[in-house]
Amino acid sequence: MLILAIDTALDACAAAVLDTSTSQIVAQESQPMKRGHAEALMPLIARVMKASGVAFTALDRIAVTTGPGSFTGLRVGLSAARGIGLAANRPVVGLTTLTAYAAPVVAQNAAQPVISAIDARHDHVYFQVVSGDGGSLVRARVAPIEEALDAARFGAPHLVGNAAQILGQRWPADAEPPFRVDQQPAPDITWVAWLGAAVSPDAAPARPYYLRAPDAKPSQDALQRAAPPSS
Repeated sequence: MLILAIDTALDACAAAVLDTSTSQIVAQESQPMKRGHAEALMPLIARVMKASGVAFTALDRIAVTTGPGSFTGLRVGLSAARGIGLAANRPVVGLTTLTAYAAPVVAQNAAQPVISAIDARHDHVYFQVVSGDGGSLVRARVAPIEEALDAARFGAPHLVGNAAQILGQRWPADAEPPFRVDQQPAPDITWVAWLGAAVSPDAAPARPYYLRAPDAKPSQDALQRAAPPSS
């Protein structure tokens, strides 16, 4: 299969083309950025596709990260993936950022549990815990950091994600220390591609994976202006 992978969920704008027949990433590009994904993504995809020598119509599917992450960034990546899928008449699959973070560690089939963690601000994290072989130990959720630290009961973990250092710095002193703290601003786009090849389109919809509502809320004045006039 030929897979176009796209990630704009966190602090990167990235794309890659994977050829599963050769087990090779034939082209990729990743730019660190906290904002500006909307302007950067389509030119970046164009460069990656040109470097790959693959036509959009030759793709077998498009894979995109679905969150948790920046609400604006997620919409940019999902809109691009859906648009390309529609134009090329190809399926689009969605992968969570937490799973993408864990994938390269799970692929090593290590003995340690894996905690994927993303900064949710306000002393909270998005996190999930899987065993070394990928089995679920704690399902994805948003919770106070102290709740995430309860995962110390599973043993010395491999911490990965953009909140890995946050958990590592606050790890309980009476618990076995983390096996590794792997701070990453965004998942590796190559693993987004491999996950995209592995999942079923029916089981991996390309829609936002929100674990909580957006922080931004309409002001009371805006709500009053939008309200229908009283009769």
